[in-house]
Amino acid sequence: MLRVVIDTNVIVSALISPKGNIGKILDLITDEKLRLCYNPEIMAEYKDVLSRPRFRFSNEDRESFIQGVERFGLLVRIPTSSTLLPDEDDRCFYDVARFCNAILVTGNMKHYPVEPFIVTPTEFLALVQTQP
Repeated sequence: MLRVVIDTNVIVSALISPKGNIGKILDLITDEKLRLCYNPEIMAEYKDVLSRPRFRFSNEDRESFIQGVERFGLLVRIPTSSTLLPDEDDRCFYDVARFCNAILVTGNMKHYPVEPFIVTPTEFLALVQTQP
């Protein structure tokens, strides 16, 4: 099963427009066609960002998402890498993707080094469609 790490900006977009293209990524996880990898830092960021008033997610929607991550995801505990990153706040996503040999899906490519395993949501969906 293909492993994926999803940056928070993609999660927010998917939850705002669950029927849109980015929402399809979450559907692939709940359909167990992808395995979401995360660590405690990623989970903490998901909870923090989804709780921000500007997004207006209900407590029920936030809790449902978190429960889905826990149910369908793979919790890992990994060492921190020494790779230089443009945005250190995103290290947890980068390190989990590298450790899990996963694809990192982000809408903020400038926050990461250029690596073949880091893709935009559009690139990821095109890649998944070519998988058998």
